[in-house]
Amino acid sequence: MPKIVVCIFSFVMVFSFLGHAQTDEESVKAVINKMFTAMKNGDSKSLIECFADSAILQSVSEKDGKVSIKNEPVKDFADFVGTQAKGAADERISFDLVKIDAALAIAWTPYEFYYNGKFSHCGVDSYQLVRINGQWKIQYLIDTRRKEGCK
Repeated sequence: MPKIVVCIFSFVMVFSFLGHAQTDEESVKAVINKMFTAMKNGDSKSLIECFADSAILQSVSEKDGKVSIKNEPVKDFADFVGTQAKGAADERISFDLVKIDAALAIAWTPYEFYYNGKFSHCGVDSYQLVRINGQWKIQYLIDTRRKEGCK
């Protein structure tokens, strides 16, 4: 086979592979989507895999004009997810923003949460992710929750 044909073939194969490689943004979205798939499937093991060992979970709520922040250990969240029937916990998100700098990423995802097929609440999830050993992990997740002003 002539050298030029081999070179062209190699060039096409390399760029074909690169065209199908997952981007950093897609990788960030993938770990977040994996977390929600785990929630929907009641799979606490897969859910835990999405988080860094030192991850922090918080929720912001407002009642009677007072803002409060609730902390929840990742293990407690995973244990709760593990008790849910498949399909019971269904959080539907959209990605408004993903930004990445080296091993740090942020994501902003408005959501609607359905429990056993019924609308429960909406809000926004804000993520800080860190690339650890080549994999994105959720380090910090804080969300808002409300029943009004959805959609």
